[in-house]
Amino acid sequence: MTEISWDDFERVDLRSGTVVKVEEFARAKKPAYKVWADFGPVIGTLQTSAQVTVHYTPESLIGRPIVGCVNLGEKNIAGFVSQFLLVGFADDNGSICLVTVDPKVPNGQKLC
Repeated sequence: MTEISWDDFERVDLRSGTVVKVEEFARAKKPAYKVWADFGPVIGTLQTSAQVTVHYTPESLIGRPIVGCVNLGEKNIAGFVSQFLLVGFADDNGSICLVTVDPKVPNGQKLC
């Protein structure tokens, strides 16, 4: 484990959001979805590519509260611009299980 400073942690901008749209991402090298999430009125709706097809269907993701890192910058993934990182943990097989918020909080709240 690498230790970081409190200042380093404060620079990581993890925000609450809600998935509002999901599409299959056929051009991705590994099975993935295109995911759009609402991060509230200040940040707005951002999009990402997420390899979460093992545990989730597009229908099960719509309306789901999620956590996203919104300050990593944009990344081009197979011609699709990813604007945030959808946060999760790998299960025993390496498949991603999403971090969620319970109970639900307003979109755009910063992790504290």
